[in-house]
Amino acid sequence: MQTNTATKKIKVCMIVQDPAVKGGIAAVISGYYNSRLEKECDITYVESYRDGSKFQKLTKALSAYHQFRKTLKNNTPDVVHVHSSFGPSFFRKYPIIKMATNRGIPVVNHIHGSALDELYTNAPTWKRRMVEKCYNSCSRLIVLSEEWKKKLSVIVPADKIEVVPNYCKLYEDTTTESAMEQRFKKRQILYLGRFDNLKGVIDIPDIAAIVKKDFPDVTFILAGSGETEPVEKKIKDMNLEETVNLPGWIRGDEKDKLLRESAIFLLPSHMEAMPMSILEAMGYALPIVSTEVGGIPRVVSKDVNGKLYRPQDSASMAKGIIEYLSDLSLWKKASQASFDIAKESYSFDSHIDRIEKIYSSVAK
Repeated sequence: MQTNTATKKIKVCMIVQDPAVKGGIAAVISGYYNSRLEKECDITYVESYRDGSKFQKLTKALSAYHQFRKTLKNNTPDVVHVHSSFGPSFFRKYPIIKMATNRGIPVVNHIHGSALDELYTNAPTWKRRMVEKCYNSCSRLIVLSEEWKKKLSVIVPADKIEVVPNYCKLYEDTTTESAMEQRFKKRQILYLGRFDNLKGVIDIPDIAAIVKKDFPDVTFILAGSGETEPVEKKIKDMNLEETVNLPGWIRGDEKDKLLRESAIFLLPSHMEAMPMSILEAMGYALPIVSTEVGGIPRVVSKDVNGKLYRPQDSASMAKGIIEYLSDLSLWKKASQASFDIAKESYSFDSHIDRIEKIYSSVAK
């Protein structure tokens, strides 16, 4: 967006999560703070979600509704940008979308989720109608991949849906010869994300056990929070305590250190939209081993910057990791390809350009 002193900034009220929330949506939003998006648009943030107990989450949502009403009255935005997902997130954002549309304010609904079946496809009639009414009242829906545009086009007209992939930041120093050789020798495999059924984390001990047979010194780091007990039990039952480590949820310098030290990024998801974690890993020049679900094949070019398999195919994912760890030349090519693809197609500036173009198209 080109701006000058004579150009009026578009006023945006963005509905976000508390910055301390653990997850991909918060990671996407965190990049907006103090960025050129804030310089080129007049942005007011309203936090509608936080981690914690059900009571704490409810209190946060109620506070957001109050703050949003005040914003509508005292600092009426030109656009409301809602970051949402499926499940409870949809219902939390529904009152905000309704308040905005009742005032005739355009809503851009930025959808990050991947579990559409529960919310709409396999839902009861009342729920489907509620989703249809809500989504069609929005001026634009933002989705993360063409696949998700196709899925949501059964609910709203395709011309209301814009594809805006997530972005990554680039760390070119990770592509130096010395940095690559150190990471390759370390043989550390990294997972970052939630511990739940959709992420396929429960499959990682099986993968680790196979890889360990060829590389006894391999280490798997599973960094995240959530339903860790099933994974911890499996690790113990398979005697993998020395091979698979769970440091908990990490961020900041600790996260940066793990991404710099690791040789391969592993994401065995059963369902995805476009995982921020893969893009982050590509910005650190990491080859990817993942699954052929959601928007992942659009980010990971098979046998170029990574290897893709069917969900729950632990043997094949282990084989892919072994192939990389066995061939420095192959690993280096995939590592550089990850960085190059991230730089060419998923830069932060390109992401912001698309967001601002959408704002301009709907603002009155």
